[in-house]
Amino acid sequence: MCGIIGYIGNRQAVPILVDGLKKLEYRGYDSSGVGIIPSSDEGVVVKADIRKTHGKIQNLQDLIRTKPLPQSSLGVSHTRWATHGAPNRVNAHPHADCSGRILVVHNGIIENYEQLTQALCKKGHKIISETDTEIISHLIEDAYRGNLLAAVVKAIRQLKGAFALGIISSDHPDMLIAARVGSPLIIGLGKGENFIASDVPAILDYTKRIIYLKDRQLAVLKEDGVRVYNFEGKSIRVKADKVSFKVDAVQKQGFAHFMLKEIHEQPEVLQRMIKTRLKGNKVILDGLNLNERQLKSVNKVFAVACGTAYHAGLVGKYVIEKLTGIPVSVDAASEFRYRNPIVDKKTLIIAISQSGETADTLAAVREAKTKGAKVVSICNVVGSSLVRESDGVLYTHAGPEIGVASTKAYIAQIAMLCLLALKMSSLKKFVKEKTRKKILKDLKHIPTLYRDILRNKADIARIAKKNSHFGCFLFLGRNINFPSALEGALKLKEISYIPAEGYAAGEMKHGPIALIDEYRAVVCIAPRSSVYEKMISNMQEIRARKGKIIAIATQGDEAIKTHANHVIYVPPTDELLTPLLVALPLQLIAYYIAVQLGCDVDQPRNLAKSVTVE
Repeated sequence: MCGIIGYIGNRQAVPILVDGLKKLEYRGYDSSGVGIIPSSDEGVVVKADIRKTHGKIQNLQDLIRTKPLPQSSLGVSHTRWATHGAPNRVNAHPHADCSGRILVVHNGIIENYEQLTQALCKKGHKIISETDTEIISHLIEDAYRGNLLAAVVKAIRQLKGAFALGIISSDHPDMLIAARVGSPLIIGLGKGENFIASDVPAILDYTKRIIYLKDRQLAVLKEDGVRVYNFEGKSIRVKADKVSFKVDAVQKQGFAHFMLKEIHEQPEVLQRMIKTRLKGNKVILDGLNLNERQLKSVNKVFAVACGTAYHAGLVGKYVIEKLTGIPVSVDAASEFRYRNPIVDKKTLIIAISQSGETADTLAAVREAKTKGAKVVSICNVVGSSLVRESDGVLYTHAGPEIGVASTKAYIAQIAMLCLLALKMSSLKKFVKEKTRKKILKDLKHIPTLYRDILRNKADIARIAKKNSHFGCFLFLGRNINFPSALEGALKLKEISYIPAEGYAAGEMKHGPIALIDEYRAVVCIAPRSSVYEKMISNMQEIRARKGKIIAIATQGDEAIKTHANHVIYVPPTDELLTPLLVALPLQLIAYYIAVQLGCDVDQPRNLAKSVTVE
């Protein structure tokens, strides 16, 4: 959840650390801080210096401007999404030991922190914050006998839970230590300087050479090199990867918000995926790592994911079952391992995560693998934890997604699930080849249809603004667009804070209809489909109760105007692909309502981009 950046090198650390935090603010923005070891004469040990405050990183910048930090070429910094302890200055990172000479920044949760706190207090340590992080600095202090690496190894062996750590000490002004279990951490390699960070965007201005630190690995960074060790202190060899995306991929490029920029990137994301994954009528799934025999043997599929990725999995269920005849279950990853799922060697687990670091999804994958299932991940981040724990990976290559509310990652996940279903369909022969080819043809046209919808975004903005005063929204969909209703409601809740619920339209009469009156808006997802007439019946029921309807319909459907207050049109396509098209107006409705209400679209309250703790 939180964002970490650390620096050691030949430049001034503070500007680099603060700049990196700004690029990681999507990971948390409850509080932030910078800690450095001031530069000093040879052999003179100086106390570490810290600036930290509550609120967004701009508050930290203002604090440093009024109370500057001394010169330093070694430091760590942190932007927080609060777990243990309120978001205030005391609980902000970095955290120091009793002497103020050891500083720690941390992403994750230490599950046994209460026991460790009690033991440390008995030894005389003074814990001043409410966090689980502060104990780590005290554990290192307690173990320190002149060798910082040995003290860190001894301390982290006592920790239970998930953590990514950045550690510096005034006794070792030539050393930055990093360690990880369960939470992401990367190392950036420069010339005469090195970095640690929670994610690539933080250091992309300085280097593109990256080491993805693996679980139960720690690293010692110095100005002129990096050594990686396991938790037993044994040195291990690692290779560096080169980041392919450009610096401007993590900049707004003239858009008002990252979310709007990423919405506009969706046609290119889909175009790129289709170009690399489709050769004529053949689906190319490099990275799947399952041969045709293994794919043919699959008799059950589980999709596991969280949040928006879960909704993508629900869409995938309809597509896979329709094209292959294989039963698909979709589980919230946070619940999967608690219900003794029935999986075996013929079960395929599809794990879906934008970041590849979602703690609940990782736990679900580990549970499934113990039962012999094959795991294929659909992921956007190269080298992530999920990728390393999967048998195969289908990269979406959607590029960095900075807006907290997922947009382009969602449509990329749906498209990849469609491609996987089409691949399996060609082997299972469950549907006619003519049907399969038609879907492939329509899929190739989706990027063009996206551009058509975006050309009419001003109409969507007008409709959104006209309905921004409603205090409650319902989103209704049927069949394959029931998940679209769930996703539309989630988007609106995430960025506008308006209570919104998504329902299968057939369930409306079983409770939700009680909410409908002239003060409620209802978004009805009603493209031409096998359930179109049933959606019209639902709309008539809403109209009879004075509900205000925004319909998402297929171009050319003039009749629907008699049932809706407002209509947003999408181009016609195969019914199985309609969730790809309706996602775009649903995203824009949420975006323009949030903007109209003055909400912080890219950094909605209480949320962070990656959920790396359970």
